Amino acid sequence: MIGIFDSGLGGLSVLSAVARANPGADLVYLADTAHLPYGNKSDEFICARVLAIGRHLIERGCGTLVVACNTATAAALSALRGRHPGIPVVGVEPGVKPAAAASRSGAIAVLATESTAGSARLSALIRAHAGGVAVHVAACPGWATRVETLQPLDADPQFAAEVAAKVLPLLDAGIDRLVLGCTHYSFLAPLIARQVAGRAELVDVADAVARQVLRLSDGAGSGRLELLATATPERLDAALPALGLGWLAARVGGAAQLAEI
Repeated sequence: MIGIFDSGLGGLSVLSAVARANPGADLVYLADTAHLPYGNKSDEFICARVLAIGRHLIERGCGTLVVACNTATAAALSALRGRHPGIPVVGVEPGVKPAAAASRSGAIAVLATESTAGSARLSALIRAHAGGVAVHVAACPGWATRVETLQPLDADPQFAAEVAAKVLPLLDAGIDRLVLGCTHYSFLAPLIARQVAGRAELVDVADAVARQVLRLSDGAGSGRLELLATATPERLDAALPALGLGWLAARVGGAAQLAEI
């Protein structure tokens, strides 16, 4: 069984990719909604939450863990691996490396939350993997919250204009790869792609994470999906159709359940 978790709904984009890559695997998705967002919490607090959630999922029978959150990966991936050395643990990070490697124009951009945009982790990724490539980092305040609160993503002209105002200057700067630096932004990809209009390619790591999970787990199971949340689990049930993931409902054995962790 594969356990996937995030502070909220953003990790559902990773869940979707893992479910497509591992159609027979039993999956558990846990949203730590009692403590979202992680972006304004200390690393110590996030690490404690990640270790507690990891222990809970392992006790439920998960043999592979996926930290489907950029912030939690940075704060606690090493600690989680150290606590459970026999369990494969996969994290997520902005796709700076593949974007820089594939760029032909020598310029890429990263769309990120305010926390990630100013983080030492993102700076380190850029130094390590984008030498010789110009990297434009654009903070996108409120975008993740828009997904988290299930606001309309595709039918709001004002939000479409906001996305255009953020993306078009990056295109004018010559970028040819646009990194979605937050798992929530996968749900905004159709809207962002329309603004890009073929001038750059979007880079989303969800599929790469799913391939890594496939390599590390046997994928055995009955294709069952269990949804858990530490608060308001009904939001997970509502999120699947609202975020275009209604196809996953067939794998869910019942309503999302409360997890007291």
